[in-house]
This record gives sequence, structure tokens and C-alpha cells, in this order.
Amino acid sequence: MSRRFAAVDLGASSGRVMLAELTDGLEGMKLTEAHRFPNGPVRVAGRLYWDVLGLYREILTGLRAAGPVSSIGVDSWAVDYGLLDETGALLGNPVHYRDDRTRGVAERVAGEVGAEALYDVSGLQVLPFNTIYQLLTDRLDQAATMLLIPDLLGYWLTGELGAEVTNASTTGLLDVRSRQWASPLIERLGLPSGIFPPLRQPGEAIGGLRREVAAEIGWSAPVRAVGSHDTASAVAAVPATGPAFAYISCGTWSLAGVELPGPVLTPESRAANFTNEAGIDGTVRYLRNVMGLWLLQECLRAWPGSDLGDLLKAAAGERPFAAVVNPDEPVFLPPGDMPARIAGECRRTGQRPPATPAAYVRCVLESLALGHRLAVRQAMELSGRDVEVVHLVGGGSRNELLCRLTADACGLPVVAGPAEATTFGNVLVQARAAGLVSDLAEMRSLVAAAEPLRRYEPSGDVGAWDEAASRVF
Repeated sequence: MSRRFAAVDLGASSGRVMLAELTDGLEGMKLTEAHRFPNGPVRVAGRLYWDVLGLYREILTGLRAAGPVSSIGVDSWAVDYGLLDETGALLGNPVHYRDDRTRGVAERVAGEVGAEALYDVSGLQVLPFNTIYQLLTDRLDQAATMLLIPDLLGYWLTGELGAEVTNASTTGLLDVRSRQWASPLIERLGLPSGIFPPLRQPGEAIGGLRREVAAEIGWSAPVRAVGSHDTASAVAAVPATGPAFAYISCGTWSLAGVELPGPVLTPESRAANFTNEAGIDGTVRYLRNVMGLWLLQECLRAWPGSDLGDLLKAAAGERPFAAVVNPDEPVFLPPGDMPARIAGECRRTGQRPPATPAAYVRCVLESLALGHRLAVRQAMELSGRDVEVVHLVGGGSRNELLCRLTADACGLPVVAGPAEATTFGNVLVQARAAGLVSDLAEMRSLVAAAEPLRRYEPSGDVGAWDEAASRVF
């Protein structure tokens, strides 16, 4: 006999509904893709939005295809939100975090409140699209409730309002110590405190499906809170066997850091722009965002008809370190002609731009490996955590060249996989709530047993990476 769970996993470029089947005794765990769909921004009158209604429609299609399950969990990217009025109606499409409406807001808030005071409350790295800055640009006069994307979808599925804590910790408005809404900061900023809903913990029941939802998909089941920030679910599924590990959750973004029992709020941590986000079971995801495979995705958009597999093979044969960039330069954040922006950064730093698509791919992957190296090394230094192995999970774990380059750059073994780490973490939190799993260590051991993992040993050529890093960092 087996138990079935549905994981709704929304990424910044695509979404899917995954069906997980766990056998009795947890001797096996099988994942099946019920439905996959694109997720792209929509630009209207100069503003960039998410098509959240389209995402909801696709989720229902996926749940209908998945069939009856024991429970449903929803995770997505962080920071973005929808506003509801007093009747529960959506006031407008959520704005995409890559929209430029928050330009200059972070600097203004730091000037008014103090960068040190902000970090001491939330422990959050400064990113221009953090929820705190988005809300300060929004019209809130008609808003009764603010719901982050997974909570908004959970509300539409169940009718129940709430905010799951791992995602709430990315807003800049959650107290990193108490894991409660930071009411004094909210009031000081002039934000209406009533729009922030009650907090939920991963594993808590949200509610049963609305009657009309159950009728539309043909079955009913409870919806449970999971690590609704996709990185929280991914880190929960890192197949580590001990505490001496770093992780890189690699997709559109790379989230690189270590797992800790508590936050690091030192001046050095703030200066390095490290973030303290809530993880499963009271852990802290101490990490920094690296721009990630967004650079490669945008390059591919500029080369219609290109085959990624062929480009990766060709990139492996390109001359090492011909050109590298700092992947976190603000110029790379918006959508647009990425090869042109990479070429501009190369010229700005005195390097010759790549000449072919394969050379651009080599530049992007070596630059990401340098970003991973810097984040992992700083996480170790700032937290005092020893690291013996780097676990690279998510879609980037399928990219063998990136994994090899990351091992060489970090000077540490890289264990790649699972690619579906977010889904595993989502499902296993549900399975634990159902009494099938005992703790985080058992969850991770199940992932290690369920998925083939690949190990990449560093080459030891540290000097070349040091020289490359000196050009851009």
C-alpha cells in the first residue's frame, strides 16, 4: 500500500504539479509530473506583472490530472504578493519582482530607519525587490490582507487566510529572532499592520478544498503548509549526512549558504549582504542570492533556435577564463538583451567580450561558479561553520559543466542532485505531517536513497580561480 501527495511547485520561469507516491515503510518514493506549464511575466503599460490567474488555472488542471491524494502543498518564489480587499477579492495582478518600481526605495528606507536597525530586526539582505520595499510603493488604502504568492493560492484553494513563516521571513518585515511580524518596524514605516495575516508553520493544516474547487477537479483533500518558499523546501531535501555542508539551490537564482541553528546578525554579515531566512524546524538558511541561471536563460532568449545541450558541449571546450563578470551586478537583473549587457561588463572591466554563443555560455558558467565560491566562502567565515562538501540541488544540478566548475572554484567536492529538491522537500513535510517521517534527518536520508547523486571532485587549480575573481570582485 502507498500514500500519494501533490506538490504544487512554482518557479520564476515555469510551474508544475508533481505527484509523489510513498510506499509503506518508506522503502520507495516515486515522483511523477502531472502537469507542467510556463510562467512568464506580462508587461502592461510599462509595468511587469505575474499572470497569477493563469497560474491558478494551470494548478487546477494539474490537480485534476494528479487525481486523489492525501494532501496538497504549495511552494513558490519569494517576496511577491497579492492584495485582497475586505471581501477577499484580488485588487490587482501581483507585480513582478523584476519591475523597476522600487528603484531607490531601499536607500530611502535605510536613510530613514537605519541599515543597522533594519538588519537587526529582519536579518535580511538588501535586495531592491524585497517585499518591504514593494509595499512602500503600493496603494494600500483599499487593502485588507497581503498574501505572498503561495498563501494567495492556498486561499483560493481553501478560503483560509494565513502566511507561512519560511516565506514570510523573506519580506523584511518578520522579526528574525521571534519569527513573528515585526510590529514596531511595520508601524514605523507607516504600513497598515492589519494587512499581515496570522503566521503558519510548515506542516500545519491550512484547510480543505473549497466545495467549488473540489467539484472542478473531481476530488477533495486537505491543503497543508509546507516550506512555501521554494528554497526552504529545497534545503529541507538536501541529502546531507551531517552538519558540515554548504548548499546551493540553483535555478533561475542560486541561493548559496549554510544551515544554522540561529541567525548571524553581526556588522560583518550585514556588510556582506547575507540573509537569515527561516528554514524547516526552526533552522536558519544563512545565505546570499547569486543571480543564477537567469543569465543563461536570458542569453538563450537572445539566440532563438539554439540548442542548450550543443552549447554546453561547445562551452566545455572553450578557453578557460577568457572573460568573466560579477553575476550580481544590477545591470543583469532586468529582462532584456543579456549578451549585450555581458559584453558591456566585460569592456567595463577591461576584458574582451566573448565572440560566440559558446564563449558566452562559458563566461556565464564560470562567472556563476565564482559567485558560488564567494558566497560559500563568506558563509563559512561569517558563521564559523566548517564545510566539507557542497550540495548543489535544483535544476542546475543537471548542468555537469556548472557542477564541475563550482567544485573547482570552491575547492570542495560538489554533490549534485536531486534536481527535484523543492518537490521532495514539499512532499516530505506533508508526509511528516501524516506521520510517515520523523524528523529532518530522516527526510534527508530518504532523499539520498531515492535519487542517484553525482560527485565532482575539485581539480586543485586554485590560482587560476583567484586571478579570475580578482578581475570582477
